[in-house]
Amino acid sequence: MSSSDTPAHGTMARADFHVYDTTMRDGAQQEGLNLSVQDKLTIAQHLDDLGVGYIEGGWPGSNPKDTEFFALAAKELDLEHATLAAFGATRRAGVAAADDPLVAALRDSGASVVTLVAKSHDKHVELALRTTLEENLAMVRDTVEHLRREGQRVFLDCEHFFNGFLDNKAYALEVVRTAIEAGAEVAVLCDTNGGMLPHWVGDIVAEVKETTGARLGIHAHNDTGCAVANSLAAVRAGATHLQGCINGYGERTGNADLITSVANLEFKLGMSVMPEGALRDATRIAHAISEITNYPPSARQPYTGVSAFAHKAGLHASAIRVDPDLYQHMDPALVGNDMRLLVSEMAGRATIELKGRELGFDLSGDAETLSRVTDRVKRMEQEGYTFEAADASFELLLMEEVEGGRPSYFDIESWRVIAESAGAGEALAEATVKLRAGGHRLAVIGEGNGPVNALDHALRQAIEQVYPDVARFHLTDFRVRILDQGHGTDAITRVLIDTTDGVATWVTVGVGANMVEASWKALVDAVTYGLRRHEVAPLR
Repeated sequence: MSSSDTPAHGTMARADFHVYDTTMRDGAQQEGLNLSVQDKLTIAQHLDDLGVGYIEGGWPGSNPKDTEFFALAAKELDLEHATLAAFGATRRAGVAAADDPLVAALRDSGASVVTLVAKSHDKHVELALRTTLEENLAMVRDTVEHLRREGQRVFLDCEHFFNGFLDNKAYALEVVRTAIEAGAEVAVLCDTNGGMLPHWVGDIVAEVKETTGARLGIHAHNDTGCAVANSLAAVRAGATHLQGCINGYGERTGNADLITSVANLEFKLGMSVMPEGALRDATRIAHAISEITNYPPSARQPYTGVSAFAHKAGLHASAIRVDPDLYQHMDPALVGNDMRLLVSEMAGRATIELKGRELGFDLSGDAETLSRVTDRVKRMEQEGYTFEAADASFELLLMEEVEGGRPSYFDIESWRVIAESAGAGEALAEATVKLRAGGHRLAVIGEGNGPVNALDHALRQAIEQVYPDVARFHLTDFRVRILDQGHGTDAITRVLIDTTDGVATWVTVGVGANMVEASWKALVDAVTYGLRRHEVAPLR
C-alpha cells in the first residue's frame, strides 16, 4: 500500500473501525501485574471514558476472578462507548461445542461479543493441541456456529497467524475462511511471537484480504520493538480491527500500545476511529491505569509520557519561544499532555525565560536577570544539582534572584541525627531539630526507620505547631544518586524528594557531602515551597 493510499481525514467512520482493548486479559499477563476484580471494573470505566469500542474483560470459566468480573460488570458497569467482550478458546478436540464447559462459560458470561482464540499454525495444531488439521477446522466452525446461534457476536483471534502463514499459507488461510463462513465477524491476525517487521505484516495482511475477502484485525506483540508499527502497517493494508493494551502492557516485551496506535491513526493518518476529542483524556487515563496496575508510567512513553513533549537544550527553547511547533510533532493538548521545559546546564536564556513564565515570573526583556539565573543554574548543576524534575526548588531559586530572597517561614538553629540498633534488632533513627518560627523557639525530637524519615518527622512536627498546613504534607518518594562514583562513602550525593499535600505533588532537590545533608536541604525546600503554595504569609 503506497502513501497515496493513506485514508484521508474523515473517510472512515468510527463505526467502520474497531478499537479493541485487551489490557485486562492479554495485558494482565505482564510479569508482576495482578489485577483484582475491583481493579478491572475501574479500568473498564477508564477505558470507556477514553472511548474505545471494545473491552476484553477476561476469560470467564478459566479462573474464578474473571467469572466474577463478568457477573459484576453486568450489574455495576454502565458503558457509554464500549462493548464488553469475553475471551475464550474454541471447543476441545472430540467434544461438541454445546457440551464444552469453557464454551458454556462464554455463553453464560452475559457478554454480547466473544473473542475466540484458535490455532492457525499447522505445527501448533499438531504439537500443542495434539489433534489433526481437519479437527482444528471443525473446532473453529463448531464453536463459532454454536455461539452465533446463541445470539453472540464472534471475533476470532488467529494465534501465531503470521508464522503459520509463512510455514503453511494454505492452512492459515483456510482457518480464516472457516471462521468467516461460520459467522465470525472478524479474523484477527496475531503476531503471537512478536517477531514480525512492518513490511512483512503489510504484505501478508494485503494478501489475506485479497485472497479471502474477510474483515481482518491485527494483534501485535512488541518483541522486535515494532508492535505499533506493525499495527499501523496492518491497518494501511486493510485491517479494520486494532487490538492493543494501555501503556503497552503484556507478557515479555508487551503488546502494541493502544493509545500510541490510535493517536497515530487519528493524528498522522487522518482516520476518525475514536469519539471526537476523546484523546484529550489519553494522558490522564494512561496515568490513572498505571496507578491501578502499580506500574510507574514510563516518562518516555509516546504521546502520554511526562517527557513526551519535554525540551532541554537551549537551542530548542529559543525556537519554541518563536513557535512551539518547531520542535514538537503536534500540540500536546490533543492528548491531554503539556509541553515542559527542562532547566539544566544545557539551558540558555530562552529556556529560563519560558520556564519562568510557566512558573509565573515574567523575565522577558530582563537580560541581566536572565543571564544571572542562567549562570547560577549552570554553576549549581556543575556542583551536582539538577532542576529538570525539581520545579519547586527552581521556583525558590527564581524568587531569590528576581524578588531578592525566598520566603522565610522559620530559621534553623541546628539539627542532629542519631542512628542506633539494640543488639540484633532493627536499627532506628532519632532526629533533633531546633528552630525559630512565629516568635517561638522550638526543639522537637522525631523518630523514624532511618535518618531521613526521622528528620522529616522532626521538621514537620516542629513547624506545624506554627503552620498547621504542614500536617497535610507527606513525603511520597525519595531518590538518591551518588554523583562522583569511585569515591566510595565520601562521594557527593544528590537527593530528590517528592512531597504532596493531597492535591498536588512537588519535587525538591538537595546536594551534600552525604545523604543526610542532601536530604535535609531537599526537605527544607519541600516545606518552604508547600507553605508558599498554601499562600501562608512568610516572616519576611
